[in-house]
Amino acid sequence: MDAQREEQLLKLIEEICADPVVREERDMDLFDVGLLDSMAAIELLVGIEGEFGISIAPTEVEREEMNTVNLILKRVEERL
Repeated sequence: MDAQREEQLLKLIEEICADPVVREERDMDLFDVGLLDSMAAIELLVGIEGEFGISIAPTEVEREEMNTVNLILKRVEERL
């Protein structure tokens, strides 16, 4: 993933999680620390579709496949 797209995705995740720590702690479980819940996860998937044109249905991925910033970056990169 190029730096511009990575920054765009980091900004989206930071906005939805409402905490800049997501940029530094990329392997923390966003659900376990309370930065994402099921509604915020849907908001994130909608945001990814809007920003990148990538559709990821909530039923397509397990929570454990997109529960950290690094995993989210990886899933988006795989679909670009």
